[in-house]
Amino acid sequence: MFKKIIILFIIAALASCSSSKPAIATTKKAASVQKPRVATTKKTTDSRPTVKKYPTTNNTTEVIQSTSKTVVTSNVITDYVLQYKDIAMGNMQKYGIPASIILAQGILESGAGKGDLAMEANNHFGIKCHKDWLGESVRHDDDSSQECFRKYTEASESYKDHALFLVGKNRYATLFTYEKDDYKAWAKGLRAAGYATDPNYPDKLISYIERYNLHQYDCQVTGKNYKPFDKSVASSTSTKTNSSSTKSSNSNSDDPNLYEVQQGDTLYSISKKFNLLVDDLKRKNNLSDNALSIGQKLKVK
Repeated sequence: MFKKIIILFIIAALASCSSSKPAIATTKKAASVQKPRVATTKKTTDSRPTVKKYPTTNNTTEVIQSTSKTVVTSNVITDYVLQYKDIAMGNMQKYGIPASIILAQGILESGAGKGDLAMEANNHFGIKCHKDWLGESVRHDDDSSQECFRKYTEASESYKDHALFLVGKNRYATLFTYEKDDYKAWAKGLRAAGYATDPNYPDKLISYIERYNLHQYDCQVTGKNYKPFDKSVASSTSTKTNSSSTKSSNSNSDDPNLYEVQQGDTLYSISKKFNLLVDDLKRKNNLSDNALSIGQKLKVK
């Protein structure tokens, strides 16, 4: 009996030892499963340096003087071009007006979309009401006080109306005899036809076209190869124009009875400066219209 008890005790002991071994193995296996999670965390940490930071471009500031004085950056002008280039090319295809001219006029006349008329009336080309306009309008000081300007629901309507305005007016007929992509001839022709009174208007348009490579959009329409402009030459042209304007603005006559016209002057602004009526100012100087030239001397007393 005693021997049977000893045998049973030995068997129980052996059974107890064999059942504990899998528990040790299971623990080791669980530990090995957890290891990859540590590696995953390290991989996430190591991936952070793959984010790339690109350098910003040189964002210069300039003043655009048209129906209002607008201060913008070169990035604003670039964004404006990208926003409206497709409309400009479409109008070139349909109406024969260089896309470069359309965009340059849009930049100048609207202050790259930031000018008063562009913001208030979606008018990107400074087009006044005239007798044939039946749409909405706004009042804005220009050559005279509170002149009537066209108002549009969207900027795209202004672009379309600009094309129809040039096509429909006899005084602009000469423009359409020029080569479709001859932006220099178009810039000078617009001034000669009376689109603007500023004698530097053609130079300003050409400067924008060459500084912002707007001629490339003409080439996309015509299928010609485009050659980017030498930036130093374009910059030199712009500097020369600004220098000329500055020289003119600093050379007022010493005669208190005369006033020398400066860049941005209009008959209205001059009349206010000397407490005159616009009609009186025109009468004193035998002016038949509102056209002025920088450096022109006017009798103001």
